[in-house]
Amino acid sequence: MTSSTTDLLATARRVIRREAEALTLLAASLGDSFGQAVDMIMLAKGRVIVSGMGKSGHVARKVAATFASTGTPAQFVHPAEASHGDLGMVMRGDVVLVLSNSGETPELADIIAHTRRFGIPLIGVAARADCTLLRSSDVALVLPDAPEACETGIVPTTSTTMTLALGDALAIALMEHRQFTPEHFRIFHPGGKLGARLLKVRDLMHRDMPLVPLETPMSEALLAMSRHGFGVVGITAADGRLAGIVTDGDLRRHMDGLLSHTARQVMTRSPRTIAPDALAEAALAQMQDRKITCLFVQSAEPGARPEGILHIHDLLRAGVA
Repeated sequence: MTSSTTDLLATARRVIRREAEALTLLAASLGDSFGQAVDMIMLAKGRVIVSGMGKSGHVARKVAATFASTGTPAQFVHPAEASHGDLGMVMRGDVVLVLSNSGETPELADIIAHTRRFGIPLIGVAARADCTLLRSSDVALVLPDAPEACETGIVPTTSTTMTLALGDALAIALMEHRQFTPEHFRIFHPGGKLGARLLKVRDLMHRDMPLVPLETPMSEALLAMSRHGFGVVGITAADGRLAGIVTDGDLRRHMDGLLSHTARQVMTRSPRTIAPDALAEAALAQMQDRKITCLFVQSAEPGARPEGILHIHDLLRAGVA
């Protein structure tokens, strides 16, 4: 028997609405214990050890990864593996964050006991304030009473969504408390599209630039332009500052008697530049907006000299576009 599209959509909307309502309850239920958990993690000299069993374990892996990528050293430890030697990963100076909807999962017993034995701070997340996990914890984060998204009420859905959101809330609160910047984020995300978007101009620019003085004959300026292959040459004043540029467009506009001119006579004055610490994505936006393919790189400080040159192909190769 096949279900109608109408029935399927009704189920999907019911599930999403139920989980959204639970998240609203979670946000409203947060209190002093959330701040205590953040403070406990901030004071830790070691890592945050995140643990959980079953679906909570999958959430715990994600929470640990989010912590680690946002400036809070963290590691997932499987509670069953912990009972067979991995407790050695949990040291004094660490903080342990254990996730469990029921708070009574048998596999958690050894890791909970280990934290109590060695005085390792324990933060528990569960749905019942009187469960073993939360009664044993130094800080207890109680999930609000919200029904699972399935009609039988037995499939971990709403509960795991709330746990995941609570983990994200902790990670972002810690991130903001640490004043974690996009530059820090880039260090932990060097690969993929995200890493490319966070590259700085100085990471991609060429330091060997086509530069000639103002009074350079255009015959020599053309040689410098061809030798570097950027389709542009920078024109510098006596003090080394960038006074202008000569582009293919400038050459076309001065075709009549081009070789009798100096670079000063042909150049476009006050060219667009970009700072070395600007995001590569900002350089791409400027190139696309101005319909140009190159930017000289220099800081905005008075008297600054060019530090490099960036071509749109460099951005494309790095995956910025």
